[in-house]
Amino acid sequence: MTKAELIEAVHGAQGDGLSRRAVSELIDSVFDHIGKAVKKSGRFVYPSFGTFSLKKRKGRMGRNPQTGAELKIGPSKTVGFKPAPGLKKSL
Repeated sequence: MTKAELIEAVHGAQGDGLSRRAVSELIDSVFDHIGKAVKKSGRFVYPSFGTFSLKKRKGRMGRNPQTGAELKIGPSKTVGFKPAPGLKKSL
């Protein structure tokens, strides 16, 4: 599902209450706040859907696929998602 499809689905589900633009701004705001929560506290939990959590990757040695030369890949952060049991069971 793309962002446009999500906006269309939410707009269609809620009737004529909000315009597509308002729905788009609402969805952008929701994901912005989820991102800020993960950044600030390290996790965001939405019951019956799942948990977004901050994960740290250690630095490691990698290889340039074109030359085969080894290079150092620095540590980084990423966001992981663990689905709630109900969501996972419904898949």
